[in-house]
Amino acid sequence: MDYPNIDPVAISLGPLQIHWYGLMYVVGFVAAWWLGRRRAHRIGLSQDAIGDLVFYAALGVVAGGRLGYALFYGIERLVADPLWLFMVWDGGMSFHGGLLGVLVAALLFARRHRLGYFQLTDFIAPLVPIGLGAGRIGNFINHELPGRVSELPWAMPFPHMGPEPRHPSALYEFALEGVVLFVLLWWLSAEPRRRGMISGMFMLLYGVFRFAVEFVRLPDEHLGFIAFGWVTMGMLLTAPMIAVGVALVAWSRRQPVDGSLGHWGVPSRDHGRAS
Repeated sequence: MDYPNIDPVAISLGPLQIHWYGLMYVVGFVAAWWLGRRRAHRIGLSQDAIGDLVFYAALGVVAGGRLGYALFYGIERLVADPLWLFMVWDGGMSFHGGLLGVLVAALLFARRHRLGYFQLTDFIAPLVPIGLGAGRIGNFINHELPGRVSELPWAMPFPHMGPEPRHPSALYEFALEGVVLFVLLWWLSAEPRRRGMISGMFMLLYGVFRFAVEFVRLPDEHLGFIAFGWVTMGMLLTAPMIAVGVALVAWSRRQPVDGSLGHWGVPSRDHGRAS
């Protein structure tokens, strides 16, 4: 197949350029805001509070994603030029760093609104995959995340990488991390579940999907394989997610279904929201 010739710049107004990749972030945040408002009553939040939640999450995604990329994938450049961390226009965002940023933002939001931490993360988890999927479409338009050489019918030559057809790994991640993950989590969360179960399933499913795609995705050029000639940095960062996901799902089996949990999933005495 031919690689679609899509201009990475969606809108150009003189010196101002708006890239598709940036617009994909907007799609993710707007989708999370809209879906969150539909379920806000489940955890006792007003629809207006969902806007605050998305703002907290956006700060966590951007700050964590950039810092995570610098630490996980560009530590040598960061040491040589610390100001590079703030050059967001130079590219480089890490999902795993963004996830950590969102988890910290969720902690601050939960404390401010007196919510149980896992009560909030269970609420957030089904809102995330649309943004993940949109981001992978942005990667594809930017000619990023090239796959390894393949002879499959849908393999395609990547721009500036020679004539060999390659796995469109960004599209695989769009399908798995975006579409499949959203459908599964939205369906699972349609009914009340034990505390921590949805958060655990997010970590587990994303981890399995990402780990699998790493087998057909090229490792980062400046890092190569981390170990054994096949382990990538993505695998190294994703394996703990799978372990945490399994642990959370197992832990959730001993938790209540209702909203009677405090800040860290500990039952509150009054069986209401944490004080």
